[in-house]
Amino acid sequence: MNNTAFKRRDGFEGEKIISIPPKIWKDVFKKDPDFFQIYVAQIGYFPRASYHYRERRKGCEDNILIYCVQGTGYFVIDDKRYEVNANQYILVAATDKYMRYWADSETPWTIYWVHFNGINIPGFNRFLNVNNNKGAVTIPFNSKAIDLWNNMYDSLEMGYSTENLCNANFCLYNFIANFLFPERHIAVARDESTDVITLTINHMRANLDKKLSVDDMANQHKLSSSYFSILFRKATGMPPIDYFINLKMQKACQLLFSDEVRIKAVANSLGYEDQYYFSRLFKKFMGVSPEQYRSSARRDVVSAT
Repeated sequence: MNNTAFKRRDGFEGEKIISIPPKIWKDVFKKDPDFFQIYVAQIGYFPRASYHYRERRKGCEDNILIYCVQGTGYFVIDDKRYEVNANQYILVAATDKYMRYWADSETPWTIYWVHFNGINIPGFNRFLNVNNNKGAVTIPFNSKAIDLWNNMYDSLEMGYSTENLCNANFCLYNFIANFLFPERHIAVARDESTDVITLTINHMRANLDKKLSVDDMANQHKLSSSYFSILFRKATGMPPIDYFINLKMQKACQLLFSDEVRIKAVANSLGYEDQYYFSRLFKKFMGVSPEQYRSSARRDVVSAT
């Protein structure tokens, strides 16, 4: 990586990134500190990531799994350099050692990556012999792992309900197993549900700039509002409107992270004409103000993948 002028942390066309706010996990651990032994901290996809470059002078407190499906990249950790090619993955154990990694300048890699942590990540790594001396590992094309990655991402993109967090983290175990024990796993087709709840959530996601009522949602399926609310809460653990607001707040997080737009513009894009009401609502759901989230999220990612 000789031309430092073109180093990029992100911003690749078609990329996907979700960084779960620390408050989400703090709230979960308050309820039950032992339930999630490992959990997703960040998840991302960088296609044809030209000039991708990351440097972490103090290492990373998370484990990092990078799966390369195309192109080439390089990884340096504690003075050891590894090349990572298509159909190879590298699993980096949490460490305080210097690390950096980047895409090849001529054939930049396309990667799926996940940061994950746990209440005893050193013990997890010891038990599974995860260390930073193995370098890149070659495996057959892992379509099942990509399906699981999509399942994790889709779940987290739908909001941070208990059900979505559980599904993402249960998928995380299977995702890791697909790399550590590839011979025991086969690819399966994803099953797209078409039930009322899934259709409603997809409708919510397509109308985040609108003000939807429970009546609006129920009428789409020719159900009474009361019966629809019972079905929705049973399936998701949340009332429909609370779920809709959660989706709006997650979209707000993405906009605050990726764009330089003003807070008022973010609020308007999510159907809130009153910027101050939006800010109060955001703080209620996320634990910090929009301004605080924007500054902290970007600071975290500068030191992350």
